[in-house]
Amino acid sequence: MNPTSLLKQAEEEQQRQQQLNLRVFLCYSTPCIAAGAEQVKTALESLIKEKQLNTELEIVATGCMGPCSRGPLLRIKPAEGEEQTYEKVTPEQAREILLHSIEQRPVETEALPADLPFFARQTRIVLSNNGEIDPEKIEHCIARGAYSALAHVLHEMSPEEVCNEIKNSGLRGRGGGGYPAGVKWNLVRKSPADRKYVVANGDEGDPGAYMDRTIMESDPHRVLEGMAIAGYAVGAEQGYIYVRGEYPLAAARLVKAIKAAERRGLLGSRVLGSNFNFRIDLRVGAGAFVCGEETALMTSIMGRRGQPVPRPPYPAQSGLWGYPTLINNVESFANVAPIMEKGADWFASFGTDKSKGTKVFALCGEVVNSGLIEVPMGISLRDIVFEIGGGLPDGGKFKAAQTGGPSGGCIPAEFLDTPVDYESLKELGSIMGSGGLIVMNETSCMPDVAKFFMEFCLDESCGKCVSCRVGTVEMYELLKRITDGSAMLTDLEILEELCELVQETSLCGLGMTAPNPVLNTLKYYRDEYLAHIENKSCPAGVCQLDQIPLMKLPEHAAERAVFKEER
Repeated sequence: MNPTSLLKQAEEEQQRQQQLNLRVFLCYSTPCIAAGAEQVKTALESLIKEKQLNTELEIVATGCMGPCSRGPLLRIKPAEGEEQTYEKVTPEQAREILLHSIEQRPVETEALPADLPFFARQTRIVLSNNGEIDPEKIEHCIARGAYSALAHVLHEMSPEEVCNEIKNSGLRGRGGGGYPAGVKWNLVRKSPADRKYVVANGDEGDPGAYMDRTIMESDPHRVLEGMAIAGYAVGAEQGYIYVRGEYPLAAARLVKAIKAAERRGLLGSRVLGSNFNFRIDLRVGAGAFVCGEETALMTSIMGRRGQPVPRPPYPAQSGLWGYPTLINNVESFANVAPIMEKGADWFASFGTDKSKGTKVFALCGEVVNSGLIEVPMGISLRDIVFEIGGGLPDGGKFKAAQTGGPSGGCIPAEFLDTPVDYESLKELGSIMGSGGLIVMNETSCMPDVAKFFMEFCLDESCGKCVSCRVGTVEMYELLKRITDGSAMLTDLEILEELCELVQETSLCGLGMTAPNPVLNTLKYYRDEYLAHIENKSCPAGVCQLDQIPLMKLPEHAAERAVFKEER
């Protein structure tokens, strides 16, 4: 396939879709499938067969539409008239909605408002195809412009120009580190080697995070196209997508997408009639959280135990099998094609001075509209929670928003108007992370939250360095004593010292950031820790504390040292 035939195929598919009387979009992502989308799909297909309507309408099993808590979601798009979206659709309701739509009769089931803030307040770049295409049909993707940016790059731009366009866009790594993508691309491009690699990190493991999974499930060709553009830019002919083992649907759709792209000459040898060769293979992880760290991920791809290695050298100089390797998060690659298609200035027009573009978040917890959202960088936390999210259910009171997973922190109510960008969150003692955002109400106990994330970290520690292997266990034990009422004030001091020690001496990001939730909650919710220790009470009513007499820490430093030694 060449650029001309790609454009022709896109036009043919667009014409075919325009000739249909009705298109029915069913959310067929993991959350909606779990809620019963498969049964809804079967009911719709049986009705079409009964009425022999195959040539008049089309059922499109799409990726995630967004409001995951409202699934299964069904959207009706007639050739003429307004489209309607229905939530929590049962198979019986789906048949009724489709039948009434065909016969142009009023539907009794109430539709979602067209101006629902959940959709209206978003700016979709990465998620622009979600809910619009069947991710398993490459024709749908091509009709929406898939691989047109790759064709433009291969036939009209040099590798240096591509790298500079990414640099000028201000795109930063969406995996949590926020490193400028264009700088990393140029480092790999300039590294002298006869072989280079491109790796997409899809091993998100943060509790409550599912952004990468949804992107890979809903629009796999956008990720593949971004990787191919990156391969051309840095001089690589081989790419790998590393997907965590708990994402079987994402892995299956990626495999289908890779094969479909290869059959059409969009991947493989002489891509789009050019001299550029690029192959992509899939690697499935075994569920180790530490493999989200780039050096551990590379060792896993090479068939070794997934453990981090010291840096430098960095992957840009020595990565897979000792060759220069470009590693970016899945969401980072999903931004590449839109940037190359519409330009760096267009992308940089979104967001803030230092945090450009948009960010995908998995909004969950105590919020009315939980689901997947994409918003411009710099939007306030208040707008996310109370406008897009619809506030807290049952009149609940906002207490905190947890960002960054086990490496992040909790943002209290007084900072609800903080802009959500890399720098602002870092100042508050949290991080952007891969995009998990958990809303908590007044029933959440912050020492208990810190204990939960510390337990996660100690379970996921690879054990290579002592500070992480032993330090996370000791921090967990101290938090456990605090939440069960057996701690003393000296334990709080020891906990803080231990947090600093683990931060400074751990080998990789897992250990370095494991203390973050503890230090962050100590900073903003210290009164809750003191209530557990001094009053043997849990303000949130979560912890069952033992009523043990309080032992106070001696006032003088010398006496405290002896006291701690005896302890």
